[in-house]
Amino acid sequence: MFDTTSVGVLPKEVNVDKNQGTKYDFKRDLIGYGRQGLDCQWPENRKVAVSFVLNYEEGAERSLSLGDETAEFSLSTPSKTGPLPNRAYDIETEYDYGSRAGVWRILRLFSKHENKITAYAVGKAFERNPDVANAFVRDGHEIASHAYRWIPYADVAPEVEKAYILKELEALKETTGEDAPGWYMGRLSPQSWALICEVYREMGKELPYISDYYGDDVPYWADIPAEQDLPDNEKKGLLLVPYSFDCNDYRFLNANGFRSIQGFYDHLKNAFDTLYAEGGKMMTVGLHCRIIGRPGYFQALKKFVEYVNSHEDVWVCSRSDIASHFKSKYPYKP
Repeated sequence: MFDTTSVGVLPKEVNVDKNQGTKYDFKRDLIGYGRQGLDCQWPENRKVAVSFVLNYEEGAERSLSLGDETAEFSLSTPSKTGPLPNRAYDIETEYDYGSRAGVWRILRLFSKHENKITAYAVGKAFERNPDVANAFVRDGHEIASHAYRWIPYADVAPEVEKAYILKELEALKETTGEDAPGWYMGRLSPQSWALICEVYREMGKELPYISDYYGDDVPYWADIPAEQDLPDNEKKGLLLVPYSFDCNDYRFLNANGFRSIQGFYDHLKNAFDTLYAEGGKMMTVGLHCRIIGRPGYFQALKKFVEYVNSHEDVWVCSRSDIASHFKSKYPYKP
């Protein structure tokens, strides 16, 4: 028997989340689809849906020239710690590589294989390089929102973050002609999910999906706290299309990440083989122009894209394709 007198009384569990009980309070689901999982029943009985995501952030990262208090210091080879009160030319120009060279190398690869991918597009970045924005549209790739600026939003006031969300939609509409895309904030705040849902409801538009979610290998419907008092026929729910931190090239720059391109390739292949064998799942590969676009890292992506395309029963598709298919098979039920 466990003797509590010998170790004292266990502390009381108290939720100290400031958003508890508010419109920002999305509930966790630790049960999911259970032991049997969920078969998404991909079109033409494809075994697995593979989503390649290219994050386009270059030119929208933190910069003194854009009014930020620090130069950017995340996701770069120099791996500096911040804040940095002066211009950091090494980090700045590494980001520049992504927009000048890396993005084109990557787009050429996917064009060769006729694969459609998703761009996580930061609005400010597209504004500063319209040729890249035009290329994504011309090649038929999906444009998804990745916030207007590539900055941390954790300490941004909700009303300011909401203004940024509206500005992002405006910027992508102007640079690509695309309207109301799906979302991945990346450096989100605890309020981001609710604010994005709120903006779309106020605009009278359907929110396709949000991808700041890592809890499954298939999409998942979440209830929206702000809708709890609405009649069921007015509730829209939030579709979460999972993203991936493990199958992501940022781990080349992570202390616990990949030390070689073979390690990255092996991990991607192992993940693909597992999901392919299970069937009905999705796989996401997260990419960055300034990382995987580098010649050395690029060979791992090239090899994996060739491996995926050697399978006839694989669906290489956009995240909107996945979201639309999932909604047709498994519509939201409040």
